[in-house]
Amino acid sequence: MNFKLILCLVPLLATPLFGQRTPSAPELISVKKLWSEGQHNAFTDLIRFKDAWFCTFRESEAHVGGDGKIRVLMSIDGERWGLAGTLSEAGVDLRDPKFSITPDNRLMLVLGGSIYEGKTLKGKRPRVSFSKDGKQWSAPQPVMEEDDWLWRVTWHEGRAYGIAYTVPTKKTAASAPGEWTAKFVSSDDGIHYRTIKQLEVPGRPNEATVRFLTNGDCVALLRREGLGAKSERAAWIGTSRAPYEEWKWKPAGLFVGGPNFIVLPNGEMIVSGREHKLAPDGPKTFVGRMDQNSVTPQLILPSSGDCSYPGLVWHEGMLWVSYYSSHEGKSSIYLAKVKAP
Repeated sequence: MNFKLILCLVPLLATPLFGQRTPSAPELISVKKLWSEGQHNAFTDLIRFKDAWFCTFRESEAHVGGDGKIRVLMSIDGERWGLAGTLSEAGVDLRDPKFSITPDNRLMLVLGGSIYEGKTLKGKRPRVSFSKDGKQWSAPQPVMEEDDWLWRVTWHEGRAYGIAYTVPTKKTAASAPGEWTAKFVSSDDGIHYRTIKQLEVPGRPNEATVRFLTNGDCVALLRREGLGAKSERAAWIGTSRAPYEEWKWKPAGLFVGGPNFIVLPNGEMIVSGREHKLAPDGPKTFVGRMDQNSVTPQLILPSSGDCSYPGLVWHEGMLWVSYYSSHEGKSSIYLAKVKAP
């Protein structure tokens, strides 16, 4: 493993929300900068696999455009990190890598594959890649249909589930002008997907994370980009019981960019993402609580501007959070440890 990275300690500038931190609120323990070698480093995820840590993200020239490549970092102890693998595809901007572990104990990455002319999006289609060790990865393989974007999958009882959204490009806008749609999908192998339910969510639904409760119910946190009233930009929380064909939706109460959440062993949910109005100086990455009715930010991580897209892992009573931020002048990858009672 190549441990050429210099890990920089970031001052503990995390901000408790709503006054002084209470015993029930998360507390920032430490933050490290993991990577800043690219011009733009963003869109992270984090996982623990075979007693090792893996962090993934996109490295490119800017937030949009260019041939983005996917980096995978690895660490045994969570302190020293090295570059384990790189995924790239000629002429394609690989984006938003998201980890999961397949039933046959392989690491899986879900990727967005976008094609640009300058800053103009010409087409997109999801990709998947697999690895037995986190170092050697299969070539990114297109899945689903043109203009679909499968943002993340979660495996449950041998199947991968996720929400794919569609933003029409010039190729499809003639048949669906301006319509953003979302659908709940599943797969037995991570490659071939079927639609379980077209989701009736207005307000330009897009990025989404789904998780499963111990009783088998599915919970979704779905970002929206509505152009109308403020309420059209608030994320929605969806719940459904097997076979996941009927969904109930409630507003989360705030916008959430790069939405991610996990279910703790005690059944509580911890959430993280980007919100634009938590602080007067613009977007921040937050950590907080979530239930089936709302999202409550409780802690702001050191962040600003272009930021968020967190990965979350609960390990030995501690929340580990990967995320990116430009608060130090350049979009870089960070790892935070948070005590979350």
